[in-house]
Amino acid sequence: MSQPAGALREPAAPRPLEVALLASVFVVAACGLVYELAAGALASYVLGDSVLQFSTVIGTYLFAMGVGSWLSRFFERQLPAHFLRIELLVALFGGFMPALLFVANAWLPGAFRPLLYGLVFAVGALVGIEIPLVMRILRRNVQLRELVSQVLTFDYLGALAVSIAFPLVLVPQLGLVRTGLLFGLMNAVVAVWALQLFRHELRRVVAHGVACAATLAVLLGGFAMAQEITTLAEDRFYQDPVVFTATSPYQRIVVTRGRAGHRLFLNGNLQFAERDEYRYHEALVHPVMSAHGAPRKVAILGGGDGMAAREVLRHAQVEQVTLVELDANMSRLFTTHETLARLNGGALSSPKLKVVNADAFQWLQDTGETFDVIIVDFPDPTNFSIGKLYTTSFYALMDKRLAASGYAVVQTTSPLVARESFWTVVSTLEAAGFATAPYHANVPSFGEWGFVVASRRPFRLPQQLPPNLRFLTPESLPLLFDFPRDMARVKAEPNRLSNQQLVTTYEKEWGKVLP
Repeated sequence: MSQPAGALREPAAPRPLEVALLASVFVVAACGLVYELAAGALASYVLGDSVLQFSTVIGTYLFAMGVGSWLSRFFERQLPAHFLRIELLVALFGGFMPALLFVANAWLPGAFRPLLYGLVFAVGALVGIEIPLVMRILRRNVQLRELVSQVLTFDYLGALAVSIAFPLVLVPQLGLVRTGLLFGLMNAVVAVWALQLFRHELRRVVAHGVACAATLAVLLGGFAMAQEITTLAEDRFYQDPVVFTATSPYQRIVVTRGRAGHRLFLNGNLQFAERDEYRYHEALVHPVMSAHGAPRKVAILGGGDGMAAREVLRHAQVEQVTLVELDANMSRLFTTHETLARLNGGALSSPKLKVVNADAFQWLQDTGETFDVIIVDFPDPTNFSIGKLYTTSFYALMDKRLAASGYAVVQTTSPLVARESFWTVVSTLEAAGFATAPYHANVPSFGEWGFVVASRRPFRLPQQLPPNLRFLTPESLPLLFDFPRDMARVKAEPNRLSNQQLVTTYEKEWGKVLP
């Protein structure tokens, strides 16, 4: 029976070629975003200031995609062959990008930044060429309106999938190097797929097949050797042998062991050295704990290594310690790793201690508890995500959780190397309504290091300290509160959430070399 005139036709079922090419768009988008995120993460690990690094990496990548889109007009013939070759190039450049950046940071640190932006630009330009080529190949069989909507849909779906999987699954389970190589393999598989789909159009099928096989072999070899590559680079960078590494959604955790014993690094920044960490942690904890007299409830914000908790538990009157650590990997590592748990005296397994894996800013907003002592042991404000924990907004929240007679103490970077940054934290606490008592201690692995007591009642030096301390004595304690001329107070504006000027000041000061 013939179809009546004017009747609508049934939409044609997608052809296998169309399905394959649209699936390749999904993979291309996913791979491109992975390379972009990996480059941004590595840049923030090495160069600090994650907002700046991600902004410049994303900007470079998008600009390069625009350049690639413009260049695609010069590809006129043999489009499937060009698509296949570009897929292999993206697989190699993108897949090996994290590994190359790790090695460059360890062996050629001066080349890290040029290599970073060179690789980001190369991958972005190649991806910028890919999508127009796919659209032009699909245009043979798909109407323009449907073509654009379908390609953009699969492109955005690939980006969505990776944006969720990258921080939650890929980096924690595989690490940056293996993640890059895994998605390089996916690009190479797309090239093999293209070889199969267009084998009748390609002029040199054997040569393309050899190129695909070689690329897959190199990427598989890199994937198998990923741990060795990372260890080689990190042993060189950290100078001492690396005994433990982990990559979480928040940071790169590295533990080394050498002449100074174990050392902990977060995103390449030293957090403690076994041989002298007791100086830092005794100075951080005992002045406020002893000055309070009878602290029963204590909160430790940060300090996932358990060293501050170890010192808090020296005070027998303490009944409850709440440790708020964002990264569950940190608290788990220093609880279960036998050697590292020994360093904190098994403090994280104490029945008095409760670990809360949460963002401290959010936790202060949500909890209804108050504490006799709050110990703030965050990393230095190297980026805006940490810098928010040094703002008037954060300290106002802390004030609500501190008992009227309580004391808080904040680790506050070096008053010698980062003098303005140190006094900025003091000014910020005062702007939040606290009375402050700044002090400092010499920790050989760090140099002169600073701390600030914050309270609503006057701070008076304690006359007694716990027994068997290795660094502090009641007689030496007053010296910590005396600042020589080169560390004396300078004018500094409070650090507010709206501007976070402390991050910029900190980066500027730590970038300088003392005469």
